[in-house]
Amino acid sequence: MKSNFNEIINSETPVLVDFFADWCGPCKMLAPILKQVKDELGDGVKIVKIDVDKNQPLAAQFQVRGVPTMILFKNGKQLWRQSGVLQKNDLVNIINQHKN
Repeated sequence: MKSNFNEIINSETPVLVDFFADWCGPCKMLAPILKQVKDELGDGVKIVKIDVDKNQPLAAQFQVRGVPTMILFKNGKQLWRQSGVLQKNDLVNIINQHKN
């Protein structure tokens, strides 16, 4: 997963990575919001979900201490990071700020 993950985050298109866990209530609340963001932005963003329980080394690499944690990457650089649930409009605005 790690080498594939590095290819994904090196994209010129913004990549929003959602570190989540199946047992996490807020993660379940975030899932439909991420779908709405993808529906609105289409090819303008890639959304990748990483299960922290199945990908512990990756979660450790990015110092994910709580879930959900979202990290926005572009060209391999971390541009933004936040733990917790955000509303669709907030996420869309954050992604749009980092498109260029």
